[in-house]
Amino acid sequence: MATGFSCNIAICNLNQGLVKKLKKEKIAILPYFSTAYPLSLKKIADPPICLYVKGDVTIFNQKDKIYFAIVGTRTPSYYGEQVAKKFSFELAKAGFIIVSGMALGIDALSHWSALNAGGKTIAVLGCGVDIVYPSSNRLLYEKIVNGGGAVVSEFPKGMMVKKGLFIARNRIISGLSRGVLVVEGASDSGSLITASYAADQGREVFAPPAPLTFKQSQAPNILLKQGAKMVTEVSDIFEEFNLKIIPAKKEDLKKSLTSEELSIINLLEQKPLLVDEIVLNSGYVVGKVLNLISVLEIKGVVEKNNEGKYQITFNV
Repeated sequence: MATGFSCNIAICNLNQGLVKKLKKEKIAILPYFSTAYPLSLKKIADPPICLYVKGDVTIFNQKDKIYFAIVGTRTPSYYGEQVAKKFSFELAKAGFIIVSGMALGIDALSHWSALNAGGKTIAVLGCGVDIVYPSSNRLLYEKIVNGGGAVVSEFPKGMMVKKGLFIARNRIISGLSRGVLVVEGASDSGSLITASYAADQGREVFAPPAPLTFKQSQAPNILLKQGAKMVTEVSDIFEEFNLKIIPAKKEDLKKSLTSEELSIINLLEQKPLLVDEIVLNSGYVVGKVLNLISVLEIKGVVEKNNEGKYQITFNV
């Protein structure tokens, strides 16, 4: 089992004074031998001796749920943002519990999208569970804790942020999950460490197709070359876990689209259009239109016909 940064033995022997003190702060301790301790973590090579939890401690061992991690860069492209939102929202809507690290960028977007879908999410921190890092995620932290989810850490209350702690926490993100989707990241991204842990733990690793010209595309493209499963639709993940695919409801789909994406859809509902026609009618620059179309294709809303024009794939 893990030592070093992990909870110390005295704590995990449940020092009753400490337990009572933490209980007042609504922090629970789950030692390895607890029935509430995540069963999936007991199966990894280096499980935490114990976990500190704020939120619902019963969230970890729900047999009817699939735990799925979505991770990536703190500085995503527009494309990456939309991919994270789409997959997190639709997976949470289907009953998946989304796991991530509550960092800026892809992590935070994944947590928010799960919450917006009415789902639950688990945030694994690289610091004490009482530390909101980054501080700008205070509202997200509270929404997770009060929304039936959980914020969890193997590090004691008050432990401040250190670089090495983030690397250690990545094995927990993957260990809690049956699969990991790496949305975006550079070639030195921490998300590649999470993917490596996932592979070692026997978890499935997924990545979306990514533009070759984006620095943020390096991590998913590296993983795809190494054999990660490419996903363009949420149904790809459903199929991997042998789940029945439930078509998205029209109103749910519209909620997942931005106002800019809807403006493109409104144009294409009238008739199929070439890219330059979309540019002319939308008022957006070419680069913006191409980016929006790429995202809509990923979402399965738009496709190119045999005349080279873009059209909607079904009536939204």
